[in-house]
Amino acid sequence: MQLSIDQKDIDKFRMVGDKVLVKPKHPQGQTKSGLYLPPTVERNEKIQSGYVIKTGPGYPLPSLLDESEVWKKKKDDDVQYLPLQAREGDLAVYLQNATYEIKFNDETYMIVPHSAILMLIRDEGLFE
Repeated sequence: MQLSIDQKDIDKFRMVGDKVLVKPKHPQGQTKSGLYLPPTVERNEKIQSGYVIKTGPGYPLPSLLDESEVWKKKKDDDVQYLPLQAREGDLAVYLQNATYEIKFNDETYMIVPHSAILMLIRDEGLFE
């Protein structure tokens, strides 16, 4: 399924829950022996890789308020989250069949649930 989004700024995107926005990494279109591969070959692979652009807040945790103290005010925005392992800038290796493809400014992005990420490659010295 493809979704086209008419928006100007990707910074306005908010990922929900355990979802991660990934920019797919496009491998070379040529094999080691010199054969050129069509773009559809890459899309049919079961495992893909790409760079993490945005991450959701994580898995929501149940409230730890004591139910016997009903006089206390409850705020809706006091939700606690278990954070995700993925961070912006990581290279994620993920399962292709669990993703949703979106188009934004003529670029392709994938919305990947955190459970579909198999491995993260983080280079701490990349941004220093």
